[in-house]
Amino acid sequence: MLKLYYAPGACSTASHIGLEESGAAYQGQPLAFAKNEQKSPEYLTINPRGRVPALVIDEGTIVENTAILDYVAAKHAPHLMPKDPVQRARAISLMAWFSNNVHPAFTHISRPERFATDQTMFDHLKAKGRDNFWAALQEIDGILAGKPWILGNEFSVVDGYALVFYGWGKRIGLPVTDLANYTAWKDRMLQRPAVRRVLEREQNVLLAA
Repeated sequence: MLKLYYAPGACSTASHIGLEESGAAYQGQPLAFAKNEQKSPEYLTINPRGRVPALVIDEGTIVENTAILDYVAAKHAPHLMPKDPVQRARAISLMAWFSNNVHPAFTHISRPERFATDQTMFDHLKAKGRDNFWAALQEIDGILAGKPWILGNEFSVVDGYALVFYGWGKRIGLPVTDLANYTAWKDRMLQRPAVRRVLEREQNVLLAA
């Protein structure tokens, strides 16, 4: 059976949603960041980088949301990724942007020590990260204009990834409800049973009043 290591509220929520939507049998193993469980000797044998998510399969371990989501769709739920090669490439491109640009912008806010050792720089890093993260959320809002789902008419594993950032924006007090397209899409996401199961399991901020 597949085994997903995740941390509630972290970017691994994307892979958690993808697996739940796929219908594949899997075991979820939460890690508590507050207890630094992602750095435990046991977990470092699974993912030496000490990060989530990590998906253990028969052939070994897959890490990084983009790789995990592409694998889950290809192996267990082909309908969750575009079949057309160009559209699939665009889906992967969007997930790569999430990983390489949107997520790091947020990390500047939450973990400035990863980018500077001089603590006098932390406030500047947080402020710049906040600006960049908000700009990314606005871009996602634009991508969703006129679409029911982020790739168009069909729900995909990319949608679960995009939901992570709306939740993070809410967590840090950004005016995410001003993003009309993103907010309407978020409401559609919350109506999906698989998405809701994951958010309830993780006690996600998106379920808070």
